[in-house]
Amino acid sequence: MPKTIFHSTEKSNFILNMTEKQYAKLASIGLIGSCVIVSLFTLIPEIFTTSTYTFSAAGLAVCGVYCMIMTIIALIKKYLKGSTLFAVCAFAFMLLWGVLSVFRSTDMYVGLYGFPERCEGLLALIFYWCIFTAAASIKKKKAAEAVFNGLILAGMVNSTVALIQIFTGGLSHYEMASLEIRTNSASGLAQSPLFLAMLLTLSLTAALTCAVTTKVGRFRNICLIASAVFGFVMMMTYSFIGICGLAFSVIAAAVCVLVTKGAKKKIMSVIPTIIGAAAAVIIVNAGLIGNISSYRLYDGRELWWADSYMRIGSSGDFNYKVNDIDDTLDVYLNMNSKTMDIISDNKLTGTGPDQLAFPQIYTIGPSEDDDPAIVDIIQYNTGIFDRVYNEYLYTAATRGIPSLIALIAIVLTMLVSGFKAMKKGRGAVGTTLFLLVLGSALLFLIGCGNITFSPVFWAVAGLACALPNIDEKEVTRVEKKPVAEKK
Repeated sequence: MPKTIFHSTEKSNFILNMTEKQYAKLASIGLIGSCVIVSLFTLIPEIFTTSTYTFSAAGLAVCGVYCMIMTIIALIKKYLKGSTLFAVCAFAFMLLWGVLSVFRSTDMYVGLYGFPERCEGLLALIFYWCIFTAAASIKKKKAAEAVFNGLILAGMVNSTVALIQIFTGGLSHYEMASLEIRTNSASGLAQSPLFLAMLLTLSLTAALTCAVTTKVGRFRNICLIASAVFGFVMMMTYSFIGICGLAFSVIAAAVCVLVTKGAKKKIMSVIPTIIGAAAAVIIVNAGLIGNISSYRLYDGRELWWADSYMRIGSSGDFNYKVNDIDDTLDVYLNMNSKTMDIISDNKLTGTGPDQLAFPQIYTIGPSEDDDPAIVDIIQYNTGIFDRVYNEYLYTAATRGIPSLIALIAIVLTMLVSGFKAMKKGRGAVGTTLFLLVLGSALLFLIGCGNITFSPVFWAVAGLACALPNIDEKEVTRVEKKPVAEKK
């Protein structure tokens, strides 16, 4: 007999009677949305220059609220258990500590909603928790496979726009790497070339692992074509993250072949990716893109000058006397070192969510009588930045060391759960998820959270934590060996 409350109808009690299969199907819709909706909403500010990137946050709100409903259902149905519940509680602690950080921050409005155009305040963190919890409650392989498709779709959507940016310079804030250097850098709908490189690392890993574990057919061909495009676009971000992400994805494909014991020839699936990446370098060196004639990295100029300073005014211009903006290592090390000093001064609750630039401000402007907006104040302060490209340091600096400890606990849980599931023979799904979370954990050493990448990361992280509880009897896309015919 279906359960009902107060003699109400069965249909009005769909939550009580929902099966895990039904839940997984509904939750997977929210996770796929988490992969692509923010990017789709970013089309508006890219096309209409009068719109702001705050509009992109509306996309996060849409998938976040949906996953919030899924989270409530999961808690009611008690789908969370074991190490998965530990990870969800660790995230909840990080969220609650973020509330304390907001109250102790310089600007509570920024702490709650995030810096204008960045939008990664406490509200975004709440949505991330809902996405993570909804994913951690799924115990069906098909739902996980649907998220892999969402990752590939997100990569294709962003890469389509990126190709327009590369060959025309349109729909972009990264046509110029400086006032003289035209690179036509790819940012897709990720708002930054470096953020795009982070997203495409997961998309390419998903595409390649699916290609090497899927039967020959239309889907495998789609994965191979997508991987070639992703490889090309990642190189056109001119970023260290892009290079590292590309290398990791190729290695991940090789590992996937070995772990799933697939045919060794499947490793040849990485060739389209390598060809795509090589083509990007060749056309740049041929002088066919922008006004440059040799390929090199522009991390410093993209993350500091083009993104935070010119695009949204969340940092000051770089200081020529302190930073060699064309030395990628120098830029990253300088930011890391300065962030470590900020952490030492704000150990407990940090500077406040999305407020890394605030403690670096040393003057309010040319006149003490002026009352300029915060964006004008920040831009007047040369040498300050609003993002350190190390999510672990960024978490400690903005929300305190206790938040960092919670983040590390979540990352370790998802890695251990993913590895155990892969080791127990969860096949292609288990191997792919482990490789995705491993790649994400490594990316956070050289990249930072953002509203395009973070929802995808937390969806994958939640699935990895739930992986040991996934039903082993479900059919996956792993290549099956042909059955020998009877004589």
